[in-house]
Amino acid sequence: MDAFTLLRNDHESVLGMFEVLDGAPQGSGAQLSGLGTMVTDLVVAESRHEAIEQQHFWPLVRETLEDGDRLADDAMAQENSGKHLLQKLENGKPGEPEYHGALAAFIEAGRRHIAYEQNVVWPRLAAALNESQLQELGATLARAKEKAPTRPHPDTPSGPGAQKTMGAAAATLDKLRDAVTGRENPPDPPAP
Repeated sequence: MDAFTLLRNDHESVLGMFEVLDGAPQGSGAQLSGLGTMVTDLVVAESRHEAIEQQHFWPLVRETLEDGDRLADDAMAQENSGKHLLQKLENGKPGEPEYHGALAAFIEAGRRHIAYEQNVVWPRLAAALNESQLQELGATLARAKEKAPTRPHPDTPSGPGAQKTMGAAAATLDKLRDAVTGRENPPDPPAP
């Protein structure tokens, strides 16, 4: 699978979650609605997705495109801001006003970020890479996703070196915490 197909599948899965979460109940009904499970799925999906982008995708954008540093810096600033919102969701509970505020802010920011990637960055990178390079990047991203953290870790530096080393340690701890707490992680979105 090429890189854009893998990333697009992730985006479509997250956008689908956003559609459901847009009308999520608040207050005491939120605790009974299953909202917490859906938000956990969102946190896991986004944590894994952003980690692999910061490890592999954005460094390639920097190397390949003339203004790749600016594009990657803008995108990573968006992602890092999103990690802080995801951490609020991770720490909060459905029904709490801060939780619902963070959820609404993340949905809005997430839609903008996906549009930025797909409409601004992807066309330019697609024009600069050949099919073989896109396939290789897709395989790299798929392998990295299997080992990626399942929680946001907003204080982990976003550079590729830090993401590969500290991210690997965080992913190991996340998977251990997931096993101990019984937290189930959603499957990857199916390939087209």
